[in-house]
Amino acid sequence: MIRYEHHYYAGDWQKPLTTESIDVISSASEQPIGRVPRGSGDDVDRAVKAARSAFEAWSQTSIQERVDWLEKLSAAMKTRIPQIAEAITHEVGTAIGFSTRVQAEFPANMIGLNGKFLLEHPLEKEIGNSLVIKEPIGVVGCITPWNYPLHQVVAKVAPALAAGCTVVLKPAELAPLSALMLADAAHEIKLPAGVFNVVSGSGRVVGEGIVGHPGVDMVSFTGSLQAGRRVASLAGDGIKKVCLELGGKSAFVVLDDAPFDKAIAAGVNNCMQNSGQTCSAWTRMLVPAARQDEAIELAKSQAAKLTMGDPFDGKTRLGPLASANQRDTVLGYIDRGKKEGAKLVAGGSRPAALPTGYYVEPTIFADVKNNMTIAQEEIFGPVLAIIPYNSEDEAVRLANDTIYGLAGGVWAGTPDRALQVARRLRTGQVDINGGRFNPLAPFGGYKKSGIGRELGPLAIEEFFQIKAIQR
Repeated sequence: MIRYEHHYYAGDWQKPLTTESIDVISSASEQPIGRVPRGSGDDVDRAVKAARSAFEAWSQTSIQERVDWLEKLSAAMKTRIPQIAEAITHEVGTAIGFSTRVQAEFPANMIGLNGKFLLEHPLEKEIGNSLVIKEPIGVVGCITPWNYPLHQVVAKVAPALAAGCTVVLKPAELAPLSALMLADAAHEIKLPAGVFNVVSGSGRVVGEGIVGHPGVDMVSFTGSLQAGRRVASLAGDGIKKVCLELGGKSAFVVLDDAPFDKAIAAGVNNCMQNSGQTCSAWTRMLVPAARQDEAIELAKSQAAKLTMGDPFDGKTRLGPLASANQRDTVLGYIDRGKKEGAKLVAGGSRPAALPTGYYVEPTIFADVKNNMTIAQEEIFGPVLAIIPYNSEDEAVRLANDTIYGLAGGVWAGTPDRALQVARRLRTGQVDINGGRFNPLAPFGGYKKSGIGRELGPLAIEEFFQIKAIQR
């Protein structure tokens, strides 16, 4: 059991103002593996006041001082990588190899990279007789999801600290442990008191308490569209800036001249990554109608290679989903797909060989129409919808026919053709012909996928106010 009995604020571990706690459940064993305190509005108030008290001094530190602190924090987190990966594998079900590389190593490295981004970032500019200055926006409330728990924490906290802001963080109830390990690391390096603060608890109490607190200047939130609407509404009452990274229903367009063996395999792998618990996953695969049968067979073959099992087994590619509720939600969508007339060609149920754990088989539907529920709503599980099209223009129209616009992919016979189609997609990121994820590129969406951008050098822009001084 990994037990945290206290919240972290004002530079120390603080006794909760309630006696309630949250059990952290292993998605594979269905047994408790951790416990954290369930915060209250009063805990939030104390944490925000600590952040507000620390803001003036932290915002006035030199760029090099903040760079040095971020590098120290990064180094302290790197020593915790095995523990972080193990905790997240329990919490989320992420296979241990992927968890180590993506859930633990990547965010630990990204903390330090934000210091380098700051060094390269001009904070002042002469425009005519004006000196235009970028200044830290203030106290930032960060509310993060469970699917990439440390990754999403770092995507908010690191650029906010680099910009000179102080932070109050509420991690996800399902996966809070890595955020508290980050607090451990901050305490170990003696990060100035109040600069980084963590209160664990529910979204309704702690999350809304942060968003509505008058001492919070900005809110950065990642989560569902429904929760994002609530955050934006509460923040709007206080005229606060928001950065929202919400849902996705990303399309992967396979054009008629693409190498199908490579393209279909890449599309299946992307959709099933982290057992489908990825907001940017390509969950809609658009293929030429004349080649749909070929695409189905290739997709089934690739899905069969994705070994499902114990997430701590190095051979496992797909672990369980994060919770019983998430498993039941995904199974509900699968049932809805069958009832609406989509053709189930692979998976579709719980694996009989894995009775314990929140597992769902990698599932593939074909003959999907774009107005079906499984083609429009974010499922957040290992479910792929294959949608046939008859022309390139129709493929683009179908790809854009969603309320979301977070990510996507295009594979064509030539890079130029793929690029032409990618330019027509209304989405924040597009990979073409197997293009790899770039941690330096801005991440965020069009339409109801959100507001603002995270990751890379441009992420720090979200945490500045702009001042013009005329002379």
